[in-house]
Amino acid sequence: MTSTEATAAGSNSSGIWNLPNILTMLRIVLVPFFVWFLLADAPGLSSESGPWRWAAVAAFAVAIYTDKLDGDIARSRGLVTDFGKIADPIADKLLTGSALVMLSVLNELPWWITLVILVREWGITALRFFVIRYGVIPASRGGKLKTVVQTAAIFLYLLPLSAIAPWLVWVALAVMLVAVLITVWTGVEYVIEALKVRSQGLRRRAEEQQMAEEEHRAGDQHMAEEEHRPDTREGEA
Repeated sequence: MTSTEATAAGSNSSGIWNLPNILTMLRIVLVPFFVWFLLADAPGLSSESGPWRWAAVAAFAVAIYTDKLDGDIARSRGLVTDFGKIADPIADKLLTGSALVMLSVLNELPWWITLVILVREWGITALRFFVIRYGVIPASRGGKLKTVVQTAAIFLYLLPLSAIAPWLVWVALAVMLVAVLITVWTGVEYVIEALKVRSQGLRRRAEEQQMAEEEHRAGDQHMAEEEHRPDTREGEA
């Protein structure tokens, strides 16, 4: 079986208990532990940069690694499933969303940054579901770059930088601002692409409807001609 055939077979598989999906579910399970570690390190919502903070950093790092690992395994072994296509992006948004919200709750990240990123992420997800009746919005290179920069920015913010080197806090802020710019930019790109997909879908539907109507009229005309055609079989022996 070729790799293409294996991928197709995996895509059609309804089972969810394979390694990539288990890793995706593990990432979802890690989210509440990650949040609890951050809260345990911040009694009174004041971060202490202690061992629990490092546990949160480790949990985030493991979760991010499983994100890359499950995708690589799914593609290489032909284990891409419908469950994975749905659960994987949900797991990613739960992880990054919870990290952003918690950093803002702890007063380490401005709320406007969290809101801009979350509105963009969930808004584009909703937009994908809205236009799926017309077509699929493909993932762009900008979207992948956005994910990488967002992850790097969040990871830097999670590190107890003030305890390591105070000047690194400004590096984390700079990377986060770049992530915000890329997030907004790619969001606009996806909106434009969604409008194109919808327009093409509507045009395709109109063409298909027109073809169906033409075939229907041609069929009616053929039936009418058959009804008015003289019966040449009369008089035959």
